[in-house]
Amino acid sequence: MGSANGRKSIFITGAASGMGRETARLFHGKGWFVGAYDQNAEDLKTLEGELGADNCLIRKLDVTDKKDFEKAVAEFGAATGGKMDILYNNAGIGAGGFFDEMPFEDSLKVVHVNFIGVLNGIHSGIGLLKATPGSLCFTTSSSSATYGMPGIAVYSATKHAVKGLTEALSIEFRRYGVRAADVLPGLIDTPILPEGVAANAPKEGMFRAIPPMDVAKVVWEAYGSDKLHWYVPPELSELDKAAGNMPELVREQIATTGPIAKAIQDAQAALEKAKG
Repeated sequence: MGSANGRKSIFITGAASGMGRETARLFHGKGWFVGAYDQNAEDLKTLEGELGADNCLIRKLDVTDKKDFEKAVAEFGAATGGKMDILYNNAGIGAGGFFDEMPFEDSLKVVHVNFIGVLNGIHSGIGLLKATPGSLCFTTSSSSATYGMPGIAVYSATKHAVKGLTEALSIEFRRYGVRAADVLPGLIDTPILPEGVAANAPKEGMFRAIPPMDVAKVVWEAYGSDKLHWYVPPELSELDKAAGNMPELVREQIATTGPIAKAIQDAQAALEKAKG
């Protein structure tokens, strides 16, 4: 098990692949000590080999298990001298389909990982964040937190919840000097996407496929900023504004025409193809 030895530290959930793994790589390259957590122990082990055992702490973690989360945070604190510069709540799962046609258990699983998991992470990690000057509580929300998206209704709802929680905590945690912020990624080319979605995505526009390293770079930028919401790509902020100002118009655009509707249709078609 590695030790921070005075280095800044980041605790990352969902670190075995995609945005979490790229964030681990980026911060390691910046000289940080990395705590990497995921359900996928095999891919965590390859990440450890890449970063070097002295530079990281890897551990299998189910973010829905509060007691295990608390234990993971305690182990991390023991390796960092009781510090945590960034808590990155990134773990998430997706499940697509019409709400009434999805097994209800699948919907609950999305809620437990994407929202309860975030609550577990922040509640477990706030002690170390409070003990670390300039610390940041950072969470992965989603472009689907701009407007509720058909075909991923429950996933979208959890990401709205994450966004609202972040806004509230960004105020509450000021009394500790802890910042809170989130990232709202669009179509990120990671394993969470059904097969074929990224390949069929538009080549330009807000729903083009984005490499996960672009999100990792935002986590780095966010550490030195007081910005609340980070959009990847930045054009997604316009959708968020439109959804707030003209929700009925955005509803019709999503339902009938335009690049948003096409992106959703492509995703649903790819999902049906993946189901066989």
